[in-house]
Amino acid sequence: MEMELKFFLKRWEGCRLKAYRCPGGALTIGYGHKILPGEKIPNEISKEEALVLLDEDIQRTYLALRRLVKVSLYHCQEVALTSFIFNVGSGAFQRSVLRSKVNREEHEEVPREFLKWVWAGGFLQQGLLQRRWEEAAFYVRKRL
Repeated sequence: MEMELKFFLKRWEGCRLKAYRCPGGALTIGYGHKILPGEKIPNEISKEEALVLLDEDIQRTYLALRRLVKVSLYHCQEVALTSFIFNVGSGAFQRSVLRSKVNREEHEEVPREFLKWVWAGGFLQQGLLQRRWEEAAFYVRKRL
């Protein structure tokens, strides 16, 4: 899963080597790494450092998925959900209707739930809309 997920995330997150504020207001660097208060990360990093942060973030996000989802998932569902959690955070996922539907195995209703998460900073984000469509499509993709 990791290689496919990494490709997916790199495409959607892009890489910015200087710290910036994402549309949701979080201080961010690299491939969508949210800099936490007290985290010691310089305002500018190398591509290699961005890749290390991405690998760490993928591992942390996947562990959150395993902790929060109590049912078996297909590979494509894991990739879609891990991308989603990477973007919105594990706390938001934990409180979401999307998670509830996954855990109740209401898989046919899950794609609609992805599409509710397209707002940031009070505005509809076209990039999030496109990402959510792709995550939803990946979620229902032919099960491998």
